[in-house]
Amino acid sequence: MKKHDVSVVGEIYADHIFTGFERWPQPGEEVYAPQYTREVGGGAAITACALAKLGRSVDLVGIIGANDTAWMGDRLRAFGVSDDGLVKADGNTGITVSVSIREERSFFSHAGINKKLQMMLGSEAMLAALCQARHVHFALPLEREIALRLLPVLRERGCTTSLDIGFHPEWLRAPPNLDIWRAVDYFFPNEKEAALICGGEGMDYLTFAAQRGVSRPVLKRGQFGAAMIADGIRYQAPSPHISVVDTTGAGDVFDAGFIDAHLDAASPQDCLRRACACGALSTRAAGALSALPDRVELKRMCERSHGA
Repeated sequence: MKKHDVSVVGEIYADHIFTGFERWPQPGEEVYAPQYTREVGGGAAITACALAKLGRSVDLVGIIGANDTAWMGDRLRAFGVSDDGLVKADGNTGITVSVSIREERSFFSHAGINKKLQMMLGSEAMLAALCQARHVHFALPLEREIALRLLPVLRERGCTTSLDIGFHPEWLRAPPNLDIWRAVDYFFPNEKEAALICGGEGMDYLTFAAQRGVSRPVLKRGQFGAAMIADGIRYQAPSPHISVVDTTGAGDVFDAGFIDAHLDAASPQDCLRRACACGALSTRAAGALSALPDRVELKRMCERSHGA
């Protein structure tokens, strides 16, 4: 028996989110945001909260500054996320400032104490803890040595795995990291990240990945939905129509929807459909956690989209 459905591993941030801008400010120009939100952030926290909102048992694994322990712990528990995997240490929690217009967003971040996370992942105690989950999702650019030590053991212990590294160009362009894509069950790049992987040659990412031995490549396409190849068959799903308020974290919520479907042994088509629905629904309000769908909302959206 596993202790959790999912362990989500990654860098933890305190997000300061400015939304409602009609356009990007020009250099030297000051503009005022109609809305501001402070929230627990980072792809790992967003995916963990989204999975918990869908009813999954989730442990968040990361490192935060001791001064933020009470606030972050309370906020995560409000979503039903276990913070047993959070290490509290001296130092500053990571900080991200997110600035969004309707369809695009930019981030300004300071890693803070997150710099110690990769070292923490190399410990035997961490490996034992991760093996207590049915699925382990990594939301960070795993270092190759650590990844190739962790991932085979997790598979041997009956854990499936996924990876979303975010926008890290050097990692994405490094050919040796193909070994990591092969070692995880699912890798979730968006179109910008996939273009870096392909070397800017205009090649279709899914074909590129499949030709290099990635068994089930997935591509997130934002408002255009998502696509994947599984067992040689190409699948795709559209993104449901939503009145968008803020796209912050939508890709991380997509990951949660896909993992949730995977845990139900859903078909590739249903995994994409549920992932796209989750990502779209998360954009209904400012902040990555404000509009996370529950299972009833997800079911209703999937039925509506499928019927259309």
